[in-house]
Amino acid sequence: MKLSTRARMIEPFYAMSFAERAAQLAASGKRVVRLSLGEPDFGAPPDVRDAMVAAMDGRPLTYTPALGLPALREAIADFYQQRHGVHIPASRVAITSGASAALLLVLAALVDAGDEVIMADPSYPCNRQLVEAFGGRPISVATSAASRFQLDDAMVARAWSDRTVAVMIASPSNPTGTSIPGHELEAICARARERGAWRIVDEIYLYLSDHATDGRSPRSVLTFDPDAVVINSFSKYFSMTGWRLGWAIVPETLVDVVDRLATNFFLCASTPAQLAALAALTPRSLAVCEERRLELLARRELALDGLTRLGLPVTVTPDGAFYAYFDVSGTGLDSWSFCERALDEALVSLTPGRDFGFVTADTHVRLSYASSREELTVGLERLGAFLTSLRLRD
Repeated sequence: MKLSTRARMIEPFYAMSFAERAAQLAASGKRVVRLSLGEPDFGAPPDVRDAMVAAMDGRPLTYTPALGLPALREAIADFYQQRHGVHIPASRVAITSGASAALLLVLAALVDAGDEVIMADPSYPCNRQLVEAFGGRPISVATSAASRFQLDDAMVARAWSDRTVAVMIASPSNPTGTSIPGHELEAICARARERGAWRIVDEIYLYLSDHATDGRSPRSVLTFDPDAVVINSFSKYFSMTGWRLGWAIVPETLVDVVDRLATNFFLCASTPAQLAALAALTPRSLAVCEERRLELLARRELALDGLTRLGLPVTVTPDGAFYAYFDVSGTGLDSWSFCERALDEALVSLTPGRDFGFVTADTHVRLSYASSREELTVGLERLGAFLTSLRLRD
């Protein structure tokens, strides 16, 4: 029986593959240090957990509207008003089953066969796969440490063609944890807008970005490009990965089509998760999330110091998210072999650069410092012993 071309061509998500292998080793009784997945170890804020318990009191948990619980859409719109000073009508907020579903809906709405979408290399692997799933062509632009592994306006200009329909940007980025400078993001958005192309901006890690020296938090793209498409999630800043709840903010012209697509693709996001998420956007829960952001900063210093001592250079210092993207070319191993052997021999799970594109596929490895300080310390110690064993074999 026949499989679709799409099914035959789609690439694995290697981070999940290494996580599954790590889980198998752990199930066999081995203590594996898991530094491969971007999954904060904090759990949801306490009030959110309590709200989920309250939602499971036997009440009918019926479908919500396809674009989400009205109260949650209003709460997200209010959050943007309070955090960024931008007015977003709640009608433009679409609640989705994680940010992945938001990306799926947006690309289903915007991409036809043959359309081109410009994105950075390295970047989140599912972006390429989703563009291709709708017949589009991802234009992966090689970046480097000089551009902080982010696009700049000149790169976008060189990659542009008459088939370009959108530019996709993540700031901060997965896998590098680096942000695009504000003036470059503004220039890219202006170029795309002038040429009639969509701006799709992944702000999933925005609230885990470093604050300015004057204490100001990072601003959303919506502060200067109100018709950009924004993707966000409760997974990272709110530590709610398994809750599978995200959102998109779309221009008014896309609301109806996203509504129709959501109805046909998913019906709606999880009702109890939406009810509980209302408690994530309260001042008390946001204060908890800010405390955790500061803890992640301490973990970042631990990870960066440890990798430096081990001679595993982090080519560009991250300023957001919870990833360190380090260079393994000096070890004599490519990134895939490094990750395989680190897992099998040192019981440390990491993610090879192959997940994120082509430029750094063989040279770089992603470490997630979303795990506890204790786990990071043990993991770095094990990597040190692993590297020593490599040198002794040489």
